[in-house]
Amino acid sequence: MPDSELIRWDVPGPYRVAFSTRRGGVSEGPYASLNLGRRTGDDVDRVDENRRILCSELGADADQLALNYQVHSAVVNRAEAGVRGESQGDALWTDVPGLPIAALAADCVPVALARRGAEPGLAVAHAGWIGILAGVLAAASEALGGDVDAAIGPSAGPCCYEVGEDVAQPYRERFGDEIVAGGKLDLWRAAEVALNEAGVENVHRVDVCTICNPDRFFSHRRDGKPRGVQGVLAVVA
Repeated sequence: MPDSELIRWDVPGPYRVAFSTRRGGVSEGPYASLNLGRRTGDDVDRVDENRRILCSELGADADQLALNYQVHSAVVNRAEAGVRGESQGDALWTDVPGLPIAALAADCVPVALARRGAEPGLAVAHAGWIGILAGVLAAASEALGGDVDAAIGPSAGPCCYEVGEDVAQPYRERFGDEIVAGGKLDLWRAAEVALNEAGVENVHRVDVCTICNPDRFFSHRRDGKPRGVQGVLAVVA
């Protein structure tokens, strides 16, 4: 098993937050190796072990892990310990210590949000081009409440994410002409602007492209199916 590689967000507060890569798990073939998605076609026992490995890296109990059934929406759910895939939605939030929450992605943007101040709280979001336009990041920030910081994880980058006019046009209308250049959409900038407009002033960007880093990340656009997914995991300590 290769060594795990996580991209940690060092956010102030009693928080542990990390964006996963494809490295450090037990899955094989197109799912190698830290595939987190049970709906990808991978062996479910291996996926469960991958989730356990990731949770253990952040000192969390994998049995408590909460996940949405992601559908490219702006729906935000409050996390329930151990409840996975029972509610449709694309963002989760919690203020319960020790309850790990995750959002999964394979080119879409994984985002973590952390509430500042005396009342800790975290949210995670799966923000694809549909979800960003639908307002999932503003909805996640609103659900968390208070003063919020955010981190934008690895996703399809403006170097590689080609889109047709059906996607480019609504993005130009929403974010301005520069959001699409040479037929390629800048999801990182769109997510940052959406967060800023929702009142999130401090936004950390990883700025690593999933498409052009096949050794580090799964990518739907690059590989199609079968393939795994990575994601963001967050826990209030």
